[in-house]
Amino acid sequence: MATWIGFLRAINLGAKRKFPKAAIVEAVQDAGFTDVATHINTGNVRFDTSMRSRARIEAALEESFLATAGFEVPTICFTQAELREIAERAESFGHGGRHYVSLLKGEPSADAVRLLEERSTAEEVAKVSGRAVHLLLGENYHEARLTNATVEKALGVSTNRNLTVISTLAQKWC
Repeated sequence: MATWIGFLRAINLGAKRKFPKAAIVEAVQDAGFTDVATHINTGNVRFDTSMRSRARIEAALEESFLATAGFEVPTICFTQAELREIAERAESFGHGGRHYVSLLKGEPSADAVRLLEERSTAEEVAKVSGRAVHLLLGENYHEARLTNATVEKALGVSTNRNLTVISTLAQKWC
């Protein structure tokens, strides 16, 4: 059995995309996974499975989430080692402002990474490391030009968490 961490994209936003933690746990169990736990109500879930393929795991979860929630829930999974590495990499930046991490569903191409990183400025920096994009921003995230929407346009499906959540999950689940 291996432990995986799944990050659900675009849930609990507005009235039509509600997906409570208890329903997430039920859907993950219905997909055949065990030892399920969630962290806060933003779509972070840990589970065990004998499956080895990330693509198959994500597909099984997305099918179960659609059946349970009634809407599509893109899901991005990482092993414990991968999440721990993302958290450790984040700490190496020593950034004093807002630090967000966009977690990518797919592996980005070198050209796409270069184009995104070239959009960095003195105030906003994007650093891509594997399937994680570290957004090092100023104080006001809501006025930033480098956002998860920018990341998705450049690199494909992603979901965004602040560094506090990433670090907490790495400590708690890895």
